[in-house]
Amino acid sequence: MSVGAWGPLIMSFFVAVFASLTLYWHLDLSGIALALPFLGFLLIGLAAMYVIRLPGHGIKPTPKEERAIMWSSIGEGIGLFLASNIVINLHRPDLLRPSMALVVGLHFLPIAFSAGFCPFYVLGAALIVAATAGFVMGAPMGGKVAGLMAGGALWLASGIAIRRDWLAKGKASATA
Repeated sequence: MSVGAWGPLIMSFFVAVFASLTLYWHLDLSGIALALPFLGFLLIGLAAMYVIRLPGHGIKPTPKEERAIMWSSIGEGIGLFLASNIVINLHRPDLLRPSMALVVGLHFLPIAFSAGFCPFYVLGAALIVAATAGFVMGAPMGGKVAGLMAGGALWLASGIAIRRDWLAKGKASATA
């Protein structure tokens, strides 16, 4: 996650990609149906754009939090690369969505610890639960469940984060 409403904007894009992959690989949908998750990204993007353009500073992480975000995001990228290569080399593409949900969930835990922000622990736990459900259920239902649960949790978190930044900017302008 990044500063203020930028983090949810970035996160919601990846959720749309994740959801489209789930629709394609696990629900055998194609065409315009794969674009539907990007409508969620569009809505979150419009809300984020509005909040970003509001006057004020909103939510700004401390330097310690920025480092945690940076290193956790680097670890997430490496983890996603490794997880995808491992499941592909094991010829188990059904484990890709649960593996991705696990890596993304784990990436939120150091940020939560650094920021002392409990909702990130809840989000990380929700993604880890989605991943666990996906692993336990197995193919083909596990990928569907993990993909849709993780996407839903991340979209909800994006909306909450945008609202949080909006409220922070509102309080800042009210006290100014």
